[in-house]
Amino acid sequence: VQLVESGGGLVQPGGSLRLSCAASGFTFSGYRLRWYRQPPGKERELVASISSGGGSTNYADSVKGRFTISRDNAKNTVYLQMNSLKSEDTAVYYCNVQIILQTYWGQGTRVTVSS
Repeated sequence: VQLVESGGGLVQPGGSLRLSCAASGFTFSGYRLRWYRQPPGKERELVASISSGGGSTNYADSVKGRFTISRDNAKNTVYLQMNSLKSEDTAVYYCNVQIILQTYWGQGTRVTVSS
């Protein structure tokens, strides 16, 4: 199983970024995918998740209305569109999949929101 995140960077408050996570090594369309983030000096937290078919999504209260998770099962890729970014969104963002009793993580992509 491999998860590779991309799309992070430096953005001003109020700006937007789109993160991508390319997956391989498992039947992508069969599993719920999740985005987590870890702010500096804090614990990792769940940001959003999406069902295997994409019809069901869930969000942390802190990002509702600003972030959108989506997936393209033909491309084995999950996305996180982040709008109206705030300084408190600064974190390393990780893609996650749980397969039976095993949890897999990508290497993360860093998002810095600063003027």
